[in-house]
Amino acid sequence: MSQQTSVLYDVPGPRQRRITLIGSLVATVLVLVGAYFLIYRPLADKGQFSMELWGPLVDPSNENFPLVWQRIGTGLKNTLTAAVLAILSSLVVGTLIAVLRIQLKSLTRRRFTGLATPVAYPLRGLSWLLSAVTRICVEVFRGLPVVITIFFVARGFPEFGVSFDNLWYLVIGLTVYNSVVIAEILRSGMEGLPGGQAEAAAAIGLAPLQTTRMILLPQAFRIMLPALISQLVVVLKDTSLGFIISYEETLNIGKQIIGVLGNPIQVYAVIAVLFIAVNYSLSKLAQFVQRRLSRGRRSAGTPAAVAPPAALMSQSESNDVTP
Repeated sequence: MSQQTSVLYDVPGPRQRRITLIGSLVATVLVLVGAYFLIYRPLADKGQFSMELWGPLVDPSNENFPLVWQRIGTGLKNTLTAAVLAILSSLVVGTLIAVLRIQLKSLTRRRFTGLATPVAYPLRGLSWLLSAVTRICVEVFRGLPVVITIFFVARGFPEFGVSFDNLWYLVIGLTVYNSVVIAEILRSGMEGLPGGQAEAAAAIGLAPLQTTRMILLPQAFRIMLPALISQLVVVLKDTSLGFIISYEETLNIGKQIIGVLGNPIQVYAVIAVLFIAVNYSLSKLAQFVQRRLSRGRRSAGTPAAVAPPAALMSQSESNDVTP
């Protein structure tokens, strides 16, 4: 192991390790000193660490503490509700779009040789048209800012006589944007797999849709899981854009608290900690899922013990018998 490691890079000696340790300690001290003089001291001089500002958030004896945390809890619940609904719908719609694009791409390469010419050419043209339409839709919705998508959903649906709660306007707007991003992640994962897998599936008689559903799509989910989790974290953070349609998510309620108490730094610091905790939990969940998938793949790839033929077993048993 040491020989392999030394081939990859030069192992630092004692002098280099001391230099690295001293440099790390000096850099840490400089960062702490800079944070003290550039962040802590200016805030302390302006009274930003006084209990008058922090009390409603950290002191249970403060008269505003119960109401403030009740409102923050309501906002956090609304944020998580919108995020869960948007994540589930984005995964479902994005998977369907990815499968549709893969199938349309395979149809554009087909010649429809088993059909008559008046039928084959219209089918090929329809395949090309549908493939182009889906690609244009993906590029358009992926290029639009999320805030504009949410705004148009909230203002456009009532114009057609369709009214929902603000929660569903936010969920639909987030789904429209994130589903096409997830679709592109999965599509690129499926197209990045070795072509021999699809050829082998076709050789054993699987239809293109069966090949995608049973072979390509599960592998794409496993390979692109880090990118998918990153996008799901984006969905959670984008719920804060619900303020443009007056949805009472965490940041919107934080603005209401700031308007009453006048402590923006303190409120936003607490909300930032809450978002970091939720996103960190989501990342750890993704790591757990990825480890489970990798473990299942390794156990599935482990060859089972080969049982000896019955003839050999009977022969070995007969040899063990004492005459």
